[in-house]
Amino acid sequence: MVRFTACDLFCASLLVIASSPRAAQAQSNPEEVVFPNKALRLHGLVWKPSGSGPFPAILWNHGSERMPGAQPKLAEFYLQHGFVLFLPHRRGQGLSPGNYIQDLIQNAPPFGRAQLMIELQEEEVSDVVAAVQFLRSQPFVDANRIAISGCSYGGIQTLLAGERDLGVKALVPFAPGAMSWDRNQLLPSRLKMAVDRATAPVFLIQAENDYSIEPIRTLSKEAEKKHKNFRSKLYPAFGSTHHDGHWRFCSTATDVWGNDVLAFLEQQMNPTK
Repeated sequence: MVRFTACDLFCASLLVIASSPRAAQAQSNPEEVVFPNKALRLHGLVWKPSGSGPFPAILWNHGSERMPGAQPKLAEFYLQHGFVLFLPHRRGQGLSPGNYIQDLIQNAPPFGRAQLMIELQEEEVSDVVAAVQFLRSQPFVDANRIAISGCSYGGIQTLLAGERDLGVKALVPFAPGAMSWDRNQLLPSRLKMAVDRATAPVFLIQAENDYSIEPIRTLSKEAEKKHKNFRSKLYPAFGSTHHDGHWRFCSTATDVWGNDVLAFLEQQMNPTK
């Protein structure tokens, strides 16, 4: 088995960060951390602003990629606005041990893949819960001002974790299940249930050229029907491909969606609320 060091995975991203003049004064290098989920020892990256805090924090859920990166654009954006950014790696991805979720799905019989995908997503919620608990325990984090966000599979995880009463103030899912929506007949109903059960306000975001915009259409209708604290915004096409409107939009288009997300977080994290 090939082993990757933290530098193998992230040094290239750090070089990009270091070359940014705006980022030079606003952020430090990320710290690799280990946090437990029962018998699992999971890994992640923490970006922390200068100073002792306590700071508001964003827990960012990565997507289905085998090797999640350091998300330099997200780190630059959130650090400049005084947020801690925590990038936990769920089991089997990045530096965390376990079987890779996409391998498990592809190795299953075709007729069982849709159900297995849902089951594996449900299992991985415990990784996100453990990550929230770890984040809340850090002295530089304001435990009363934590939000969960994420893209694609990470958007799914954001909504599923949002069913739990974790004390987080906001949920910001990007493109939850957009790549799987038309291929997994079980996913829409499961995410509608997650919207019904949400324990924090939701701001769901997509770009028009995502792989599918049915998530924002379907889940917005569900939230309206159930009178949930839910808002959504469909942004103009970003780039020229579905990939641009999905992955690149989530992780690099902070100049497009950033002000809207900051306004939402400010409203939900206001100490007087």
